[in-house]
Amino acid sequence: MELLDVNCCAPLSREPLTARQAVDLAAAFKALGDPVRLRLFSLIASHEGQEACVCELTGEFDVSQPTISHHLKVLREAGLLTSERRASWVYYRVRAEALDALGRLLGTPVG
Repeated sequence: MELLDVNCCAPLSREPLTARQAVDLAAAFKALGDPVRLRLFSLIASHEGQEACVCELTGEFDVSQPTISHHLKVLREAGLLTSERRASWVYYRVRAEALDALGRLLGTPVG
């Protein structure tokens, strides 16, 4: 799966997406379309340094740690997160460029 194009996009109300931008953004929105993944992304984005360990996230949900890890993998493959192994834990960080790209795309009000 392609990473979200960090050079994307003018606001939708200003110019249409290219075919490639639409594919990349659809993958990002599909990843965020699951309530658990959307909440995980929000928790990591709002965490200090926009980074969190899996061990800090599992207590927030009524699902198993392997399920949380799967959801984090989907967000990473969509280009929304990066990950780094430290000892026995994996730390996830929001890709600021991806967050900025989504913000630019949705940022200008219509009208």
